[in-house]
Order: sequence, then C-alpha cells, then structure tokens
Amino acid sequence: QVQLVESGGGLVQAGDSLRLSCAISGRTFSNDVMGWFRQAPGKEREFLAAIRWSGGSTTYADSAKGRFTVSRDNAKNTMYLQMNSLKPEDTAVYYCAIDDSFTKLSRSEARYWGQGTQVTVSS
Repeated sequence: QVQLVESGGGLVQAGDSLRLSCAISGRTFSNDVMGWFRQAPGKEREFLAAIRWSGGSTTYADSAKGRFTVSRDNAKNTMYLQMNSLKPEDTAVYYCAIDDSFTKLSRSEARYWGQGTQVTVSS
C-alpha cells in the first residue's frame, strides 16, 4: 500500500514563496505519475501539476504555469511543489496524489491521496 503525506504549508504573505513536500511511503513504479492539487473553500478540487516518477516529465495546469514548479527526488521518495509569487487566491488545502495516468490526474482522479496541507496567503 502507498501512503502520501504532504507538508510545508503555512500562513504567508502575498508575494512570498513556499515549497510543499509530498513524502511517499511504499514502492514506486516506472509508470507512476504524481500530481499536486488544491481545493479552496467552496470550490472543487483543482489539478495543478504532475510529474512522471521515472524520467521526470511534467505537465502543468494553466493556473500553475509560470509560478509553480513540480519536481521529485527519487532517492528520497519525495515530490515537491515550489510556489512563488503567492497570491491570496492561492489559499487552499494542497494535496498530492499518485496514479499511472497524466489524463486521470488532470481530472483529479487518482489511486491514492495524501491528507492535504493548508496554505493561507494573506494580502
């Protein structure tokens, strides 16, 4: 069984940067794809970015391009989301997930989800 644990959230001011981490417990496979998502109050879960575990190819939602960067460290079994120039609109619970398809992740579908970490951006 795979377990995912997000960390790194907190309260920051607009314009600040933050790096979220997603620690993976369990075996990963070459076809695994991991993704970052967020859910703001009153809104549906939103796909942000994904990365293939083997090779590191990435894809981004339009809302994440330019300010957010996804990466991973295979040796540490950890995925990261670097968030720059944060805005109050970025306030949400951020989740990581794993699946075997970019397409499924882009639709907020995944085999396993983390518990989420709160990011709050003040104006």
